[in-house]
Amino acid sequence: MLRRFFSVIAFAALPLWAVPAGVMPVSAGERPQSMHWSVQPLRVDFRPDDSIDTFVRSRLEEKGLALSPGADRRTLIRRLSFDLLGLPPAPERVESFVADPDPEAYARLVEEFLASPHYGERWARHWLDIAHYADTHGFERDQIRPNAWRYRDYVIRALNSDKPYDQFLREQIAGDVIAPDDPDAVSATGFLAAGPWDFVGQQETPSPVIKRLARADDLDDMVTQVMSAACAMTVNCARCHDHKLDPISQEEYFALTAVFAGVKRGERETDRGEVQRLAGEAQQLRSDIAAAKQRLATIENSGLSLADMAGGGDGTGNGAKDGGLNPGTGKSQPDKAGLVEGVKVNTLSEVAGVFVDSVVIPDGDGGVEIPVSTAGHKVRGIPKTSGAAWDAIRNGPVNAQKSTETGGVDFHADGHSLLGLHANAAITFDLNPVRAALRAGELRFRADVGYGGRPQGNAAADVRVFVDGELVFLAERLAPESGRHFINVLLPESARFLTLMATEGADGISHDQVFFGDPLILPAKPALVTEEMKAERDRFRSRLAELEQRLKSLPGPARVYGVVSETAPAVHVQFRGDPEQPRGAVAPAALRWVAALPPALTPADSSEGDRRRALAAWITSPANPLTARVMVNRLWHHHFGAGLVDTPSDFGNGGSLPSHPELLDWLAGRFLSGGWSVKAMHRLMLNSEVYRQSSSAAGREGAVAMDAGNRLLWRMNPRRLDAESLHDAVLAVSGKLNRTMFGPGYRDFDYKEEYAPVYSYITPDRPELWRRSLYRFVVRTTAHPLLTTLDCPNPANLTPSRSVTTTALQSLALLNNAFMQQQAGHFAARVREESGPDPGAQSSRAFALAFGRLPEPAEKTAAVDLIKARGLEQFCRMLINANEFVYVD
Repeated sequence: MLRRFFSVIAFAALPLWAVPAGVMPVSAGERPQSMHWSVQPLRVDFRPDDSIDTFVRSRLEEKGLALSPGADRRTLIRRLSFDLLGLPPAPERVESFVADPDPEAYARLVEEFLASPHYGERWARHWLDIAHYADTHGFERDQIRPNAWRYRDYVIRALNSDKPYDQFLREQIAGDVIAPDDPDAVSATGFLAAGPWDFVGQQETPSPVIKRLARADDLDDMVTQVMSAACAMTVNCARCHDHKLDPISQEEYFALTAVFAGVKRGERETDRGEVQRLAGEAQQLRSDIAAAKQRLATIENSGLSLADMAGGGDGTGNGAKDGGLNPGTGKSQPDKAGLVEGVKVNTLSEVAGVFVDSVVIPDGDGGVEIPVSTAGHKVRGIPKTSGAAWDAIRNGPVNAQKSTETGGVDFHADGHSLLGLHANAAITFDLNPVRAALRAGELRFRADVGYGGRPQGNAAADVRVFVDGELVFLAERLAPESGRHFINVLLPESARFLTLMATEGADGISHDQVFFGDPLILPAKPALVTEEMKAERDRFRSRLAELEQRLKSLPGPARVYGVVSETAPAVHVQFRGDPEQPRGAVAPAALRWVAALPPALTPADSSEGDRRRALAAWITSPANPLTARVMVNRLWHHHFGAGLVDTPSDFGNGGSLPSHPELLDWLAGRFLSGGWSVKAMHRLMLNSEVYRQSSSAAGREGAVAMDAGNRLLWRMNPRRLDAESLHDAVLAVSGKLNRTMFGPGYRDFDYKEEYAPVYSYITPDRPELWRRSLYRFVVRTTAHPLLTTLDCPNPANLTPSRSVTTTALQSLALLNNAFMQQQAGHFAARVREESGPDPGAQSSRAFALAFGRLPEPAEKTAAVDLIKARGLEQFCRMLINANEFVYVD
């Protein structure tokens, strides 16, 4: 029955060009839902004594083959160490394992390595390949993602803690929805954002057509990543038309796209509680700083800044830089803007604050009275204006302001303050709270006035200052060449309101930006400074310095480059995948091909978060036969060098058939019954006789002739170390491996900020650059020269299975790369320190570190000769270039 079943699905797996003549491929909607092996329910009719070994032996016996003898213990510990930790075993651990007479020593070794924190680092590398993780955007503007690393750290921690795989998947798809107060779950959504992102196409281009296309590509990346990683389905092949091989329609593709339609990539806080706590601490520190500054202003006669008050502060410097007030409404306006909309001239707007009373846009047409305070003060004699206004009244320059300098002083520089406004606008300050803050009755207002606009024809502005509606200062026709105008106005104790006004000078609104440099209100007469006041001043200065340092050192909330939710727009099928040719609307849904689960997920009007939560539940449902099969196959792939299905991200008709279908289902069933424990699957595989076989083909000519690719697993597959493991192994044997875990990636490049950032790799020559390669800051568009030569994949691509090549460039790089030569020197220094000056002892220690064994007599003789002739460094260089170092048996 099994043979008949696979004869049917083998035909279904043929590519279109291999379909027999006269047989037309059926459309996506016509193919039987249950035809293909991967979407059928898992088999459950297994015997209690079934195991990995019984399934493999059964297939071997059908071909007259048998398992190879078991590998020796030195081979096993090295194999296991690289498989689980990605690092070579220490020579001392090798010797203790070899000498251990306990038959359970190997099983204990498996547990020891699974418990190591380095296990998560090793296996995170495999998952990050699937997620095409990198620390930059990619594309033309390959900009840095400073907080992408939190997702990488999440993966490491999840694997080390043996987080159930179904939970691991759900968190990466919808962790911010499932557990919004769990920083780990929020960081997990970095999975959806891990791939490349077109900054130019989605942000910079003025073309809405290009933006829509870039957004469609962005959504395609998310759909492809989720369905490829979790279910090994190539749904992206249905973007432009129904899938040519699998029964997946274009409509289904866009129904999956609808799941992510409200998802954008971006920086976000991981912990809402931390955000609130830090905001509270910062606010309290600012309040304490303001109180200290106010007291110092009283003692030192230094005054309070009107610019800071306009920015929402109390004059002591705690207001928002470049913050401001809309001159038409009095409301806070943090962002720069252009012309003020809906202007109503001569209409006073009260400001919700302590020190600022009101704002108004003046127009003196016909000699009208213009209100300037909430107490009813009005001013007269203002000329007619256009009634237009620009931007805001700001704690800093206004939008498009050209200059912030007058009288040779730049008032936007450190140590100064600047109140910027564009004619036409006026702002009124309440002097009573200022007096209370300064503990003074009679005050003084001082400022420098300058014109900050561009020279344009006869453009000029008028500046007026009023006290309780009475004019106390006037500068007419203020222009770029007007020079410095200094204001020094006495404010008697009876004065209540101070008004600063700029009008356009009767020439129409133009570039009439004006500013008040260092606008201060201070006590009119210096207070008598007693010794007691001096002591108090010193205390407050010290207190202020402490508070400002605490505020400066207060960390920002933890952030991750993950997903940012928006309201999901309607999603339509796109004719030929063209965003400019929308067809019928679709609601979020999964694949009909998985007959055991209903494809419908949520209604079309559902929230963005509910969509992802529903897809995550569909993917991780025990009734979904794909998810468990795919994951156990990925584990098998990395332990044995090839999966039972050797296309680990394609379980469709375009992929391969399983070499051991019953074993695959048995493993998937054990995975589900074991609570989705990844470590339990490791134990199952690693303790099998199949895994512990020798990799030698010597004397197995018949097996080689019958199964040269070893799909029947008659021996263990020898494997070359991947690029990162080789890099880390070199550091481990040289004694320079920095085992610091987690945190931002190390940058082994010089960075230059240009339109497109320039990344120039350097030789890592200091400890912070000698961490495991997992913590390397991965640049998407600038390949690492050594690691790429050793087949490190392009992080722009999903990589379920790495290519393994053998090229002359690899040999040259391992011999001559500056990093390799440098580490050979460190390796030699370590050997010299640990074994002394004797070449014989040096060769033995070097062999133990590099290969986990002592040299044979002939090897030792040759090694001593080489050390004497060329030096210990060249000998160590030879060892880290040897096949025995680069390959694992």
